[in-house]
Amino acid sequence: MSPSLTSHGIIIGLLLGFAIAHSGLAALRPWGESKIGARLYRVLFALVSIPFATILIIYFFNHRYDGWQLWQVQGTPWVAPVVWILSFISFLFLYPATFNLLEIAAVLKPQVRIYETGIMRITRHPQMIGQLIWCVAHTLWIGTSFTLVTSIGLMLHHLFAVWHGDRRLTQRYGTDFEQVKARTSIVPFQAILDGRQTLKLSEFLRPAYVGVVAFVALFWWGHPWLIQMSAGVGF
Repeated sequence: MSPSLTSHGIIIGLLLGFAIAHSGLAALRPWGESKIGARLYRVLFALVSIPFATILIIYFFNHRYDGWQLWQVQGTPWVAPVVWILSFISFLFLYPATFNLLEIAAVLKPQVRIYETGIMRITRHPQMIGQLIWCVAHTLWIGTSFTLVTSIGLMLHHLFAVWHGDRRLTQRYGTDFEQVKARTSIVPFQAILDGRQTLKLSEFLRPAYVGVVAFVALFWWGHPWLIQMSAGVGF
């Protein structure tokens, strides 16, 4: 097997390992917090997840053009702006992790909550939708079999996370979460179109969105530098 195709198997293995570590630690959260406390468990979660995710990102950067070139549209004038617009939208759906930064950093005690405001009115699983949009944009832009395999692996993990997340919230909150499920949808805007939910634009006027816009702008500016730095890692 050529090195370019070997990378396909490696990225699948990395994605599987990350999924087991990330979802496994999420499943063990109640038990872990009872043993070492919420703050320390969040630190443990971060010490496992962040390095694993960093390795995945670097490996993706370094091997994104491996395998077969399935299509080539980078020279098409409309493709680049579409990819950036979709990437920007994807981060708006991925935003919930930015809402409680002090809990993420374990400065405040991390808590599990049921959200039904803002983008959660559009979809109950915005991170899965954001990942889907990101995968569509980057697979369109790069067009290689490696990127396609990576996108499929990412989406399989997120689809599992949809089931796993709903299951954990049902176990924790029971009827309260079942009522939230009844008023929300996984498919974007479905609950709004069905009349089960109402979109309130005022809920989007939050500082976190300023942070998302700033992050996307910074990432756009630093994207070439990140790729160059990743190439220097050597794997």
